[in-house]
Formats: sequence, C-alpha cells, structure tokens
Amino acid sequence: MGIFDKAKDALSGKEDEIDAGIDKAGNMVDEKTDNKYVEQVDQGQEMAKDKVSDLLDNKPEAPA
Repeated sequence: MGIFDKAKDALSGKEDEIDAGIDKAGNMVDEKTDNKYVEQVDQGQEMAKDKVSDLLDNKPEAPA
C-alpha cells in the first residue's frame, strides 16, 4: 500500500470536515483581503472541493 492509498484511507469518510476546512481557509483569505477577491477565492474553494472529492472517489485525473 502506497502513501497515497494510506492518505485516502485516513481521509475517507471525512469529506464534510475537509469541505469545512476549505471553506474556513477561503473565508480567512476573504477577511484578510477585505473581500477584494471573493469570486476568485470561491472558484478556488470549489476547485479544491472537487479535487478532494475526485481523489477520494478514485476518479482518474483529467489531463491538463
């Protein structure tokens, strides 16, 4: 079992906590930047949530 498999196992079932952490981090960035980049931060939050979801669901990564 590789390191990524171990990480997936450790994070499995904690999707809600991970999403909450992503939201909290984005809100902190919004606060520190006086909401100057709200749209960009929201996009980043959604991308991060999608990436975590894909990794935990074992979906293949889309080519860049």
